[in-house]
Amino acid sequence: MTREEKALVIENIAAQLNEYPHFYITDIEALNAEQTAALRRKCFENDIKLVVVKNTLLGKALEKVEKADADLLKVLAGPTSIMLANTGKAPAVLIKEFRKKSDKPIVKAACVEGCVYIGDNQLDTLCNIKSREELIGDIVSLLQSPAKNVISALQANAGQKIAGLVKTLEERNN
Repeated sequence: MTREEKALVIENIAAQLNEYPHFYITDIEALNAEQTAALRRKCFENDIKLVVVKNTLLGKALEKVEKADADLLKVLAGPTSIMLANTGKAPAVLIKEFRKKSDKPIVKAACVEGCVYIGDNQLDTLCNIKSREELIGDIVSLLQSPAKNVISALQANAGQKIAGLVKTLEERNN
């Protein structure tokens, strides 16, 4: 591969890393052709891009997009592929489901929601990560809950009692 071809590949990988907010560095080496095709199909169905890369080129692309964490660069050994996704936990869920039938893919590292996770032992943690939108939804529902309780209490028969209590308190203050 010439220097120009390598530069083009690095640019391509860097563009993909910028396009997708989350990525997983995985090892899919021991998968046969049928398993690899099944994994690629599952990735396509779940809007995950699977790319097999050379470690040195991935390392340079990570440096180019300023995502080159020291721990992240240490895992770039042996066969490597990257899973790029718009949803942080989607690749983890896919990997966990796929590993019911196979030992691979193995998670070497992941960059999800701006945090770096190192090692395959982080798979369960990655599966349970909530996206930014899910967290905002949880916060909104928590904020709505007390308001809903007050409104329902006011609309129920207890609303008359509460209105009576408020009237009594007003009369005491006067």
